[in-house]
Amino acid sequence: MVEPILPSRGEPQSRRPVLGYAMVLAAATLFAVNGAVSKVILASGLSSLRLAQVRSTGALVGLAIGLAIATPARLRVRRAELPLLAVFGIGGLALVQWFYFVAIHRLMIGIALLIQYLAPLLVALWARFVYHEHVRRRIWVALALALSGLTLVVGLWNGVELDTLGVAASLGAACSLALYILLAERAVATRDPVSLSAFGFLFAAVFWAIVQPWWSFPGSVIGRRVSLLGHLGGVHLPVWALLAWMIVLGTIVPFGLVVASLRHIAATRAGIAAMLEPPAAAIVAFAWLGESLDALQLAGGAIVLAGILLAQSSR
Repeated sequence: MVEPILPSRGEPQSRRPVLGYAMVLAAATLFAVNGAVSKVILASGLSSLRLAQVRSTGALVGLAIGLAIATPARLRVRRAELPLLAVFGIGGLALVQWFYFVAIHRLMIGIALLIQYLAPLLVALWARFVYHEHVRRRIWVALALALSGLTLVVGLWNGVELDTLGVAASLGAACSLALYILLAERAVATRDPVSLSAFGFLFAAVFWAIVQPWWSFPGSVIGRRVSLLGHLGGVHLPVWALLAWMIVLGTIVPFGLVVASLRHIAATRAGIAAMLEPPAAAIVAFAWLGESLDALQLAGGAIVLAGILLAQSSR
């Protein structure tokens, strides 16, 4: 799951657009692979709640150490910022990850991401009807495309062929991701994206530690060797190695690539380029896990992506 593209403060002195796009595409690819890694971890017996807890806490540790070494001043926080950071971390980061893990555990990864990526459309609609911002008329075309495409993806004409809880979790992830984006747009006016994410992961980690204390963590699962499933079913790795991959190469590294890309390309363009993740995740899931979509679902997915791209450019 790719982190939303947040605008950076200040203008870069020199731009290299090709490098910027390459960074975003590399990040989207790593996030796409992370979907399959996460699905293997979930199959090991670790719950979606625990996986969200591990990812939030691991990302917090990595980001906090990086900031403490590079620019410790960015770890300072004013008391007035805490309520917004708390809602951002819990309502956005913590819940979007949990909903996402529940969704991919019950649905094919590509379908879960397609539904989750309705978030930019929800953001545009919120901006139009709540903030009363000017939104281009193409938002209505985007809405029609997204809804018609989802009808094909979900198989609505057959009474919803997909797991109902999985679809509900994907919609929950879309709502949480929309909240994340809306709050982040306010927060980056006074705080840089890296420290904002660090504090967001802090509140997410604290939230999960309260919901499920660390002393009740099923430590026996960590050392277990599990099959990588699908076409890699003959390969076995310890769960701790998969968790390490998820935290480092599935969270911290791709997030760093996204932030670095904003020195070279605008946030809007980076967000559009990041739309590579759903199709990339579907390809990885097909090649690795053997997950495949039928012709109507593929067509529906293309229609949904077209609608999301329109929504991205409607504000």
